[in-house]
Amino acid sequence: MCTQAFRDAIAACSAAGGGRVLVPAGTYLTGAIHLADDVELHLEAGATIRFSRDPADYLPVVHTRYEGIELMNYSPFVYARGRTNVAITGDGVIDGQADAGHWWDWSSDPPPTEGPDKKLLASMAEEGVPVEERVFGEGHHLRPNLIQLYECRNVLIEGVTVKDSPMWNIHPVLCTNVTVRRVTVDSPHGPNNDGCDPESCVDVLIERCEFNTGDDCVAIKAGKNADGRRLDAPSANVLVDSCVMRDGNGGVTIGSETTGGVSWVFAWNCTMSSPRLERAVRVKTNPERGGYVRDVYVKDVTVEQAADAVIEVALNYENKHTGPYFPDVGRIDIRRLRAGRAPRAFALIGNPGNPVRGLRVTSSVFEEMAEDDVVTDVTGLVLRNVWVNGRRV
Repeated sequence: MCTQAFRDAIAACSAAGGGRVLVPAGTYLTGAIHLADDVELHLEAGATIRFSRDPADYLPVVHTRYEGIELMNYSPFVYARGRTNVAITGDGVIDGQADAGHWWDWSSDPPPTEGPDKKLLASMAEEGVPVEERVFGEGHHLRPNLIQLYECRNVLIEGVTVKDSPMWNIHPVLCTNVTVRRVTVDSPHGPNNDGCDPESCVDVLIERCEFNTGDDCVAIKAGKNADGRRLDAPSANVLVDSCVMRDGNGGVTIGSETTGGVSWVFAWNCTMSSPRLERAVRVKTNPERGGYVRDVYVKDVTVEQAADAVIEVALNYENKHTGPYFPDVGRIDIRRLRAGRAPRAFALIGNPGNPVRGLRVTSSVFEEMAEDDVVTDVTGLVLRNVWVNGRRV
């Protein structure tokens, strides 16, 4: 176990004023790694950081976020909170080592599973229990993230391959100035194994990455329900540029945690293709989440194949059509999207009395769509120079 060695090297580097902690070629087993100000964790080619499968190696609990709700839980495997100038770089591999018998089995029956703890955490948030009293960790079953940078400024993740996280792979939260560049996420089998999920972050660049995931490739989030309203922290100014999306529920997704609001999202020059990639562009929320999604711009995206709708905007996520916090979703502009084969081009589902507003699609081609589109409770839909199955619509 190299946990103490990582801890000592990071502390010494930080004490010296910052710099690079070098991980040479080889395989290193460790528990949680906590980064410090002005420290770059650099993995040389041939280096693999392999994380322990023992939950005890991620204690004591830390302040973290689970599916949009703050709590005290197992430490993310690579973690920093309140730090400035932190980086994870190099050509090596960060391996969470999760599998069907470690971490992933907490996601579903048979017990022990995360279900009861998810309900308990949600009720604590609704009742306003202070975060410091929402203590999970040992004896509980809420899975940690592989990489989570929390309330950090100036974050760089570049070059590395990450794989087999307990759940979300890369999860910046409440961060400013985040760059994720030339990263490969190879985690196609795990439940909720999202690729990169910036949540309540401002000024984010995700470029030239490759995603092969067990859930959404990129999912932009902003907190959930009562806890999201308490923090009221949006995600804004997010650019996803020149990425390749393979397996996953969605290529570029917003939600389902939208409570703090999401705006000014740009997705350019991306390639998405797989018989298992369900949707290319997806917005998902519901009347319990609330918040807003607006000023979303997608252009020059190629989707060779998708397993569901190419473009989905669904305000009834989890089949919830009514509630006290209707989301405000609109001003979505999609240009020069080309899709080869999929069941349908569009699944656009608003709420009764709360429609999707102002979706515009221009200069786009959907070549082989097997079924009719689904469009309900939508206003201001503009299709200009759009072709479906060889016909202009």
